[in-house]
This record gives sequence, structure tokens and C-alpha cells, in this order.
Amino acid sequence: MINAVKITLLSLLVFVIVFFTVWQISKSRTFQFFGGITSRVETDKKIVALTFDDGPTKNTKAVLDILRELDVRATFFVTGAEMAKNPTEGRMIVLAGHELGNHSYSHTRMVFKSPAFIKKEIEETDRLIKEAGYNEEIYFRPPFGKKLVGLPYYLKKHRRTSITWDIEPETDPEIGADAQNIASYVTEKVKPGSIILLHVMYDIRTESVKSIEGVVNSLRSMGYKFVTVSELLKEQRDI
Repeated sequence: MINAVKITLLSLLVFVIVFFTVWQISKSRTFQFFGGITSRVETDKKIVALTFDDGPTKNTKAVLDILRELDVRATFFVTGAEMAKNPTEGRMIVLAGHELGNHSYSHTRMVFKSPAFIKKEIEETDRLIKEAGYNEEIYFRPPFGKKLVGLPYYLKKHRRTSITWDIEPETDPEIGADAQNIASYVTEKVKPGSIILLHVMYDIRTESVKSIEGVVNSLRSMGYKFVTVSELLKEQRDI
């Protein structure tokens, strides 16, 4: 009986350790089992990429207006479902000279999903991005940053790069609830080659939208230049 209890407890401990390890790997911004993943580019140049997740939505125009006034090009990681509902806004992003990236179709955590599901999520979104007039390389950002085996394997097989981030101020609700706090957080955490993530497409993110100007002006005062993800990756390849 004692041995049986010990075996049960040991098995439970092993399960917990394995589960914790898998969970940590699935949410890592810097590691995946297959293919390339970039959360930040190692460079001495004061350059950063400003990226936005989700959408496009009815709020797209307001974000584009801000970026135009600030003369900043950004990278928008869009979902296929929103591209299908808001094709005009998707084309607006392209016409404004910004980059489009793939953020899956349904914004589902792509862990323990079938190869067929992963393929459909990515390829249908790619199709909609191309229909919007975007003809450049399409980078992929995992929803919620989650990936394990199937998704990285698909991306490696198709020579696709996963783009994560090293700065996400909205992770802390108190920071994300105030535009000034968001800008201050980014200013404090930024490094050359940083990839900044903001969510600006939905009405609950009004403070994030307001923070764009503060983020840009603060970093420019520190000597930083804003580039797209593809421009940032080129610096990495040139090292």
C-alpha cells in the first residue's frame, strides 16, 4: 500500500513537472521547437518596430490617422475573421504603406490543434491579406503567443518566421488602463531592436490608442527610429 501511494505521488509529481514545462514552452516569446522566432533583434541601432494585434475594425482609420500624423510605419498582425468582415479597413492599412502580418483566422490558441486546423487558419488569412493588396512576405504571430509543436512545425515547413515581442505594456491591467502609464512603461523597457505590442482595434482599448503619440514622441526624444518588422529583421540578417 505504501509503495502504491509513493508511485502515485511520484507519478503526480512527474505530471505536474511535465505540464509546467510544456506550459512554459508554449508561452515562451524566445523559444519554439521548430523554425525561427524573433521577439527582439540584436542591434546597436536605435530602431524599434511598433506592432498592433487583431482587427482590422472600425477603429482602424483612427489609428491610421494617428500614424500618418506621426509619420510612422507600423506592422498590423490581423485576424482572418476580421479581414473578412472589414475588407475595406484591411485595404486601408495597405494603402497607407503599413505591413500586414498573419495572426490566425479565429484568434484561437494554436496548441494541441490538428495540422488541418493550423493549415486552414494560416492559409485562409494569408489569402485575405493578399486580397487586400499586400504582396510582401507575410510574418506570423501566434494568438496569445501560444505555440508548441504543430504550429512551429508548419511554419518551419513553409519557411515562415514567428514574430513575438519583448514589450507589451497592457499585460499589467493598471498600466494598460492609462495612456501615460503605457508610454512610460515602453520608455522604461525599450532597447535597440525592440518589438512593441499594442492592442488598439477594439473600443475597450481607447487608452492604448491614446498612448501611440506618447510612445512615439518619447522614444523619438531618446533617439529612436520606427521601422517595420521586415525592416527590423533585415538589420538582424545584416549583422
